[in-house]
Amino acid sequence: MADTADTRTPAQIEADIRRRRAVLAETLDEIGVRVHPKTIVGDAKARVVANVDHTLGRAYVRVNHVVSDVKAQFVDAEGAPRLERVVPAALLVVGVVGLLTMTARRRKG
Repeated sequence: MADTADTRTPAQIEADIRRRRAVLAETLDEIGVRVHPKTIVGDAKARVVANVDHTLGRAYVRVNHVVSDVKAQFVDAEGAPRLERVVPAALLVVGVVGLLTMTARRRKG
């Protein structure tokens, strides 16, 4: 068995106790800050903001990808419109707007 006798002087023991008290006080202060309601709310807000930023970033990338895909359907590589696709799409839009207008007029009348 090892010798458990303490060979420190009383002054060394007192200094060790003061250091341990200081460390303990610092640890308790850190725990107090961590469990304080404002800290908890602040951490929760930061997590929500980070999640929203992440979600918005992903949504932006997806929307940008969809817009690029749609644009590629109506514009060629040089940037010129593809009339064989633009004209039918424009006619479809005009037809839908016309139908909506006629339906709205019938309901009023």
